[in-house]
Amino acid sequence: MKRLPKILFVLIFFVSSLSANLYANEPVQKTEQNEELNVREFILEHISDSYSWHITKIGEHEISIPLPVIVYSNTTGWHVFMASAFHQSKVYEGLTIAEEGKYKGKIVEIDNKGSEVRPFDISITKNVFSLLFSSILLIVVILVVARSFKKNPMQSKSGFIGFMEMFIMNINYDVIKPCVGKDYKRYAPYLLTLFFFVFTNNVLGLIPIFPGGANVTGNIAITFVLAIITFLIVNISGSKEYWREILWPDVPFWLKAPIPLMPLIELVGVFTKPFALMIRLFANMLAGHSITLGLTCLVFVTVKMGPAMNTSMTVLSFLFNVFIGFVEILVAYIQAYIFTMLSAVFIGLARVEPHHKKEKFKI
Repeated sequence: MKRLPKILFVLIFFVSSLSANLYANEPVQKTEQNEELNVREFILEHISDSYSWHITKIGEHEISIPLPVIVYSNTTGWHVFMASAFHQSKVYEGLTIAEEGKYKGKIVEIDNKGSEVRPFDISITKNVFSLLFSSILLIVVILVVARSFKKNPMQSKSGFIGFMEMFIMNINYDVIKPCVGKDYKRYAPYLLTLFFFVFTNNVLGLIPIFPGGANVTGNIAITFVLAIITFLIVNISGSKEYWREILWPDVPFWLKAPIPLMPLIELVGVFTKPFALMIRLFANMLAGHSITLGLTCLVFVTVKMGPAMNTSMTVLSFLFNVFIGFVEILVAYIQAYIFTMLSAVFIGLARVEPHHKKEKFKI
């Protein structure tokens, strides 16, 4: 156990260095061909979703893992094939990947008028595959831990099982119990799942090699669904007192009628809470990936400024990437912690009990 911090330090340093090298691979090709690097396009390309998992590029040969394409067209019906078909031909079965416009990077078909039409798309994209992988990984880990405790519930655990026990107990008793209140056990399964799901995907997003590197929690669709689930749990399980405080709060009468000013403000707050959850996680994880890619681009942007400037900026870019790698690991935990804590706080506020009236004592 004493060597664990050193091992973690070396591992993080290696992953950060590898991340910088892998992210830099594609711009190297463009620089060698005397093409100017478009930093904005480079960053957007790497943080966006795709129908194949890019590994690296050797010369003109791109190494990637094709993923299943599953789309339904109103004119031609269902289409199921591997994304590698688009590498052989830009148009396959009347479908193609849009290179520009509002559907850029998405599968489209051309209608009779020559316009791009988006078919019903349920393909296994990079983010979807990573989502499925992280979910299966999380289920396996939790089942292994649960099985160990079921066999020997009173035995002191060590190693990975002991580490997971510490993790679970910390979130359960230091976050969920104080924030939710007396019936915290009812919501603990969801909140624990929420924490480990967000944390697992945050960490996988920092690993630049397969099956890591997908921008799952930096995708607003994912954070939107997580926020919606919290929103539904909060408002469905809300007590009568919770809804009374929203629709008829304890404020001066003129703030409630004839113009329901305070009820409207409280009602808006019902929707702004999950919105804040969604944006906070999305923005922080997206910013972390963008900063890492932006620092990598410094190497290629400064190529034309001479060997001295380029060498110094390369060293600076590498050091900053390693530093950001450490920061991102901390952020991965903090964002999962904050998302879980705020969800628990919102649930706790929704479980508010009626205020007890002052007792009248007989003299």
